[in-house]
Amino acid sequence: MAAVAEGFKEQVTVLGKRRSLVSIITRPTTADAIDRPAVVILNTGIIHRVGHHRMYVTLSRTLARRGYTVVRFDFSGIGDSAPSEDRMAPLAACLAEVKEVLDSIAQTHKFTRFVLVGLCSGADHAIMYGSNDPRVVGLVLMDPTLPPTPRYYFHYVTQRLLNPRNWLSVVTGRSGLMRLAATQLRRQVQVKKNSSEELTLQNLQFSPQLAQSYRTASVRSVNMLAVFTSVSVRHTYQRQILDAFPEAGAAGRLRLEYFPDSDHLFSTQNARERLYHVIEDWLESA
Repeated sequence: MAAVAEGFKEQVTVLGKRRSLVSIITRPTTADAIDRPAVVILNTGIIHRVGHHRMYVTLSRTLARRGYTVVRFDFSGIGDSAPSEDRMAPLAACLAEVKEVLDSIAQTHKFTRFVLVGLCSGADHAIMYGSNDPRVVGLVLMDPTLPPTPRYYFHYVTQRLLNPRNWLSVVTGRSGLMRLAATQLRRQVQVKKNSSEELTLQNLQFSPQLAQSYRTASVRSVNMLAVFTSVSVRHTYQRQILDAFPEAGAAGRLRLEYFPDSDHLFSTQNARERLYHVIEDWLESA
C-alpha cells in the first residue's frame, strides 16, 4: 500500500532473497528519474530505518522531492525485519543483505546505479560493501571509523589535559584517556598478530581491509561525501581521513564537510537541516 503526499510517495515493501527485509521506498510523485542513482540508507547500529530524530524519514522525503528514489530498510533482527536463519558472522551478514537489497531494487525498479548512506556503523557497512560493487557510484559516510593518527593522539591529549579534572584522573589511575590508549594499542597488536581473525566492526579500525576499501573506492572513482561532527571519539580533526587514507582523496572524488557545533547524532534541527542541504547539494554536483 502506497501513501502519497506533496512531492513524494511512500510504499512499505519487503526486499531480499527471503523477502524478509522490511523497507520503505520513497519516490518522487513525478516519473522516477531512472538516470539518477537510487539512494539506499543503512541502519545505524540497532536503530531502525527511521533513524535518530526521524532524520532518515525527513532525508528520504527531501531527496524524493528532488527526484531521487530513496530506500531505507532494516537489517535482519532490527526494527521490523525478522532475524536471519543464516549463521553468518554479523558483519558478513550485513554486507550480504546490502547486496540483496540492491539486487531487489535493480530487478523491480530497474536502477543500475546506487548511492549508499550511513552514519557510524552504517558508514562502515557502506564503505566496506560499496567499494567492491560496481553499481555503487556514491557513498555518504557520516562519522565513519578511522584509525588513529599521530595528530589524532596529539589533539585528543591536548584537549583533555586542558581540563584540570583529567589531570586528577591520571594521578588516581581513573583516566579514560589512559584506558583508551591501552585499548587501542591492544587492538592494534591483536589485529597484527591475528591477520586471519574474523573481521568485525570492533576490530575494523586497525584492519588493513578498511584501508583497502578506501583504496578500491578511489580506484573505481566512487564519489564520496565524508561528514564529521565535533563530538566523536573516532576522530579529533577534520582532515584525519586524508591522513589515515591518503588514497581516499587522491582522485579528487572526496568531499569533506565538518559540523563543529553538532553531536554525533545530529540532534539539533539546525544540524539536520544543514546535513540534508549538504547531501542534496553533493548529489546534484557529484
